[in-house]
Amino acid sequence: MITIDQELDTSGLMCPLPLLRLKKTLQLMGSGQTVRVRATDPASVLDFGVYLEQAGHDLVEYAEETGAHLFLIRKG
Repeated sequence: MITIDQELDTSGLMCPLPLLRLKKTLQLMGSGQTVRVRATDPASVLDFGVYLEQAGHDLVEYAEETGAHLFLIRKG
């Protein structure tokens, strides 16, 4: 069971706002903590993937829901 430390809902926001909100949230978190993000912007899948790889964070889980993308991210 994974503990979710933060929830971030970026529904309705378009690029680059979901990524900027994710970056800000991760800056305030400790290493190893997790955040669950809900995004409706189709570009968030690519944007988050590239950012997480470059910044050293882990995508623990990804799922699609009707009209939304759900990410579970662990801060590196």
